[in-house]
Amino acid sequence: MIKLNFICLVIFCLFSGALLVELTFELSDNAKECFHEEIYNETKCTLEFQVVTGGHYDVDVTLKDPDGEILYDEKKKQYDSHTFTAKKPGAYELCYSNEFSSYSHKTIYFEWELGRDENRLLPGMGDRSMAMTMMDTSAVQVHDSLNVIIDYQTHHRLREARARSIAEGLFERVTYWSLGQTALIIIMGIIQVYVLRNFFAERRQEI
Repeated sequence: MIKLNFICLVIFCLFSGALLVELTFELSDNAKECFHEEIYNETKCTLEFQVVTGGHYDVDVTLKDPDGEILYDEKKKQYDSHTFTAKKPGAYELCYSNEFSSYSHKTIYFEWELGRDENRLLPGMGDRSMAMTMMDTSAVQVHDSLNVIIDYQTHHRLREARARSIAEGLFERVTYWSLGQTALIIIMGIIQVYVLRNFFAERRQEI
């Protein structure tokens, strides 16, 4: 089972000219965590998140622009993907809330991608007059394929972590249930022995 402190993994990288923010963190019960990102005007952004472990695997998510206008607001979502274009430059606020839960911690993964479509692998790719060589075309195809592979790997790791969490939780409940059943059988055996001994003891006294 994944054991994470407040922030376990933070990766800020420039990938194909786009800022890709990936973060996995632990959200306590009755807690709310917010993240801020500076986004320039007319930048296309993609937000994707998933609750990996904890409770019913749900969380409240809110995204606001620099003026406080709500761009995305979902309650008790297990996972989702949202694409938007930043109309205003400034700090955008992304908040995850577990305030509706009073006992379960959540482990949440999210990916915030800024401007992949606006940035190209090769300079001038957006210009239609640019003639690409066969090597340039192959490089772009390999680059796009690697992006797809990375996305698939991330999703498979998340599914694996979630499935492992479910399996370990089921194993724990089965273990406790088995211990309870064992204790109950032992107690019932002791009670039966005690009742039978008293029964034969009373018969001996009558004889």
